[in-house]
Amino acid sequence: MSFLTEARAALAGHNSLRRRLTRLTSLAILASLSISCSTTSNSSNPNHSAYVSLPDRGSVLQLQVNGATGSVTPSVQTPQVQGTSPTGLALLPLKNFLYAANSNADTISIYKVNPDGTLTLTGTPIQAGNGPNVAVIDPSGSFLLVTNNFSDNISVYSINSSSGALTQVANSPFPASSNPTDIAFTPSGNFVYVTNPGIGMVTGFSFSNGQLTPIPNTPVKSGAGANALAVYGNDQYLYVANPTAINPAPNTLTTGNISAFNIDPTTGELTPVTGSPFTSSAGSGPSALTITPNGQFLYAVTPGTSFSIWCFAIDALNGQLTATTNSPFSLAGGGLFALFDPTGSYLYTGSDTNIAVYNYSQGTGDIEPVSNSPFALQTAPGRMVFLH
Repeated sequence: MSFLTEARAALAGHNSLRRRLTRLTSLAILASLSISCSTTSNSSNPNHSAYVSLPDRGSVLQLQVNGATGSVTPSVQTPQVQGTSPTGLALLPLKNFLYAANSNADTISIYKVNPDGTLTLTGTPIQAGNGPNVAVIDPSGSFLLVTNNFSDNISVYSINSSSGALTQVANSPFPASSNPTDIAFTPSGNFVYVTNPGIGMVTGFSFSNGQLTPIPNTPVKSGAGANALAVYGNDQYLYVANPTAINPAPNTLTTGNISAFNIDPTTGELTPVTGSPFTSSAGSGPSALTITPNGQFLYAVTPGTSFSIWCFAIDALNGQLTATTNSPFSLAGGGLFALFDPTGSYLYTGSDTNIAVYNYSQGTGDIEPVSNSPFALQTAPGRMVFLH
């Protein structure tokens, strides 16, 4: 029976069909409301602050972030201290203290975050290892970990969340293979991984109460220059950027690739994902990685201005990467860092003298610069974190 025939029958007095049509209409209205509510307009995002380290100026710069457009405006800069070269930044989950790893001074500066977002240096910088590089705080907010690039280890500190004070834990620093650089926790906080670019490997640790214990069978081979990490899902997959790896045919025109590993949920051991490593059809090797907040796409940012941002869809079932239709994007990615703002609305990347900001499609992964991007800093940024 056609819909028109059913409708005529209903009009003739078939009350059951009339009720059915009413329910269908109500469901259609609810579905429409659901669809409209599931799409959040960027215009509702509040303005907030971010911080970026400036190694060449020996300071940390506050940025004002426009929540509606994603644009950034340089604001207040901490007093310059020559010879410090702050690089890694880590912000407490309570948003009350910021830590900066001073790579040339072998120290860690502690900044109090004021109500207006400005920073005030507190106390004397804490001693770190030789060449502190990247800093990260465990998911509980109890410990700060810093890779020491030249002393081949990781310093671990317990954090007083009220005062921001750091106390080095017993047995710290912990050996971390050759020249550790990037460092990442899994979401559970049970495992920590660091890159070792000089040997093209990744070293893993289990983590408990501030103590690092080497994961069996690590370090594992990743690829030449391994220097950036991204963790997917609930301790499921680890992705590593290998910027100088040589690719076999048919991708000989591309330098660099991305290794993908399964993470054993019990031991943290790493095993290659089938098909790893993954690469793009064009461009130079990636030096920064980030995953969209919904876990659908991985972006790999490369130095330079030609085919400098790769985008891959992530298969949640096996961790495999598939380049999206329009990837790679010939955009000025930069390659110093890549991250999303806390709302997941914009992608931020750092280059030699600026920060670029991009809109992205949650459906296709396509990206495009926001208005007036890139935003000039006049000097190279180190790392960036958001206060939001």
